[in-house]
Amino acid sequence: MTIVDRHTRCFLAIEAVAIRSQQVAQQMVNQAPAEQYYSDQFSLYDSLSYRRGYHLSLADKSETYSVEGGNADLRHYLTRLVRRSRCFSRCLVWLNRHLKAFAHAWNQRQLHNRARPFDKKSVIDFVCLPN
Repeated sequence: MTIVDRHTRCFLAIEAVAIRSQQVAQQMVNQAPAEQYYSDQFSLYDSLSYRRGYHLSLADKSETYSVEGGNADLRHYLTRLVRRSRCFSRCLVWLNRHLKAFAHAWNQRQLHNRARPFDKKSVIDFVCLPN
């Protein structure tokens, strides 16, 4: 599950779950307060409390392009998410650790590239490697 900022394309919240539950989704919304939320018509999203902003649920994916793009980037960069039949994570704890590390590097890259459009960097430039 992901929440993506449309303006910066940064991940505001990211969590790997076996089942999308209201508790996890509400924690994510609370963690990533925004002024506008867009989703498809999955019933879970209508049951959440959007304290700061408003939620618009649409039948199509016309307003969820930021999240869909972010999910595509996750599948591109993290091989464990590419193909379920060949690369998959057996442990949600480790998958969540990888997602959080990737989201951190991705967000740093997005903010850098927005601030310095003539000095674009790759995601790998923002991955912190041990000495």
